[in-house]
Amino acid sequence: METYSKEQISAIYYRPLLELVFDAAAVHRSNNDHREVQISNLISIKTGGCKEDCAYCPQAARYNTGVNVHGLMPLETVVATAVKAKQAGASRLCMGAAWREVRNNRDFDKVLEMVKEVNKLDMEVCCTLGMLTYEQAMRLKEAGLYAYNHNLDTSEEHYETIITTRTYEDRLNTLHNVRKANITVCSGGIIGLGESEDDRISMLHVLSNLPQQPESVPINALVPVKGTPLENQPRVPVWDMVRMIATARIIMPKTVIRLSAGRHEMSMPEQALCFLAGANSIFAGDKLLTTPNPEFDQDRMMLDILGLTPRKPFKETNQLKPEV
Repeated sequence: METYSKEQISAIYYRPLLELVFDAAAVHRSNNDHREVQISNLISIKTGGCKEDCAYCPQAARYNTGVNVHGLMPLETVVATAVKAKQAGASRLCMGAAWREVRNNRDFDKVLEMVKEVNKLDMEVCCTLGMLTYEQAMRLKEAGLYAYNHNLDTSEEHYETIITTRTYEDRLNTLHNVRKANITVCSGGIIGLGESEDDRISMLHVLSNLPQQPESVPINALVPVKGTPLENQPRVPVWDMVRMIATARIIMPKTVIRLSAGRHEMSMPEQALCFLAGANSIFAGDKLLTTPNPEFDQDRMMLDILGLTPRKPFKETNQLKPEV
């Protein structure tokens, strides 16, 4: 695995945009099937009431954002949602719970059942449940979990201006526990949090220099939500997303780069530029946890026009479908 210093990443990031996109497209074509896009579906299995203070998040209990708080979704609803997503072309289901950390209780037992049942559908199962221990990661692995999402969000330097209820080290420890349990790692960040471009480069440097690069890196653009501290942040320019995706593609050639939150605000030509720059995954379905997202039919039409095809599940080179 080739690694890059922060200075080297900075030099890549600041290349003239068209040159950067051209170079990233070449890296993408030589390391991946550039015609394939993984379609994932993200559902909120437990919404709102979170004790954290993430400044961007409508699910934090301390902010008045109008989010409809609900407890853990019934197993049958999760399975029905997964079946519908698979029929629409999704190969991965990601289940998100607004928890600070996983606790060893009945709710976690129910999540393990959800993982087992969705795994039977021949879909990659991903969870994002907050911090977790190695023992909890192993229980998820044994249930058939394929991937665990735990974003770094931003640079270590900017982190404390966005979140004070957990540390950057806490996030890295969770990623370590996930990797140790031999679960694939999904970790990325959000741009538009008031960070500098140097912060963006720093976050990419941390991700690309983990002991093993993440199999999946979501690049999110902030969707400002009324009631959160970041409600008045301006929309992230599409060029910033393209620059982040292209840089991530060059320094993490085989990683699945996910064009994530903020896609709802993008036109089809803007999304096409992101795919050209190396993005090869989208979240489909009308919601991303609690924020708007393009619907399956819209995305299917876009992929047809661009000549892209849905990627099949379990394509990571060193991973097999979990046996349960």
